[in-house]
Amino acid sequence: MPALADRVAQLTGADEATRAFPVEGGDICDAWSIMLRGGRHGMHRKVFAKTLSDSPPGFFAAEAAGLTLLAVTGTVAVPDVLAVEDDLLVLEWLEPGEPTPEQAHSLGRDLAALHRTSALSYGTPGRSAYIGSLPLPSPSAAVTDPAEWPAFHAEYRLLPFLRQAVDRGGIEPADARDVERLCERIDRIAGPPQPPALIHGDLWSGNVHWTTSAAPGALPATGGGPRARLIDPAAQGGHPETDLAFLELFGCPQLSRILAAYEEVRPIEGRAERVPLHQLHHLLVHAVLFGPGYGAKCGEAARAALG
Repeated sequence: MPALADRVAQLTGADEATRAFPVEGGDICDAWSIMLRGGRHGMHRKVFAKTLSDSPPGFFAAEAAGLTLLAVTGTVAVPDVLAVEDDLLVLEWLEPGEPTPEQAHSLGRDLAALHRTSALSYGTPGRSAYIGSLPLPSPSAAVTDPAEWPAFHAEYRLLPFLRQAVDRGGIEPADARDVERLCERIDRIAGPPQPPALIHGDLWSGNVHWTTSAAPGALPATGGGPRARLIDPAAQGGHPETDLAFLELFGCPQLSRILAAYEEVRPIEGRAERVPLHQLHHLLVHAVLFGPGYGAKCGEAARAALG
């Protein structure tokens, strides 16, 4: 990929790119490790680049904005954004590492701190956002009343993706009816009112990057050592339990340590009962993207949430 490597070198102020090779980068984008030489950062530097041909409008700009939004809270660690264009995002390279108990403990406390950060509104009014390759709908005006979260969640996080799953054949009619039934009754099962908090928004285990790299600005619990980074956010104003439920959905290394550390800082009464409700959005997204196997899981989650 000489053309891509040269382009990354130019965007990041390096003299030249000396090596580029593909790396694992997820289901949607192509990902690359690129070695740079010279420029303002010294002799050699490795960066991470991801590309997507025919990317939706503002796709990578939305991801970069989400990473910046999380970074400025000073709570969670994310990779530095080095360059962004319509079809390209260049990030700091993070050397992969093992999911250690220390990183897990720090991550749990970091997430609790993030979720104490107020958002101006539920959703992303006035700003584009994506989950995977799918646009995230958002109200045109700010929705800030904690009592409005259930209606917001049904209208903007569940029903739009249910409709897409139905249209694409990703969910059977009986399961779709149970999701609709949940949306009609969501006020009864949503739990205590929750003001809009800043959340990652797509926090499945694949978006936790365990690393050997120390992070600047580490919280005292990290001691300045390696710190798990959060990647690929759909950052938005939302409900903190959604992040935790997503993290549990497909399993995550050191999950029990993460959750225990979180609850040291921010305990949530009755959360376990609401996990299926908060996992349903992610399952609907998967039903749209990957088909009816996930549609059946949507029905199961809806029925579990309804009790």
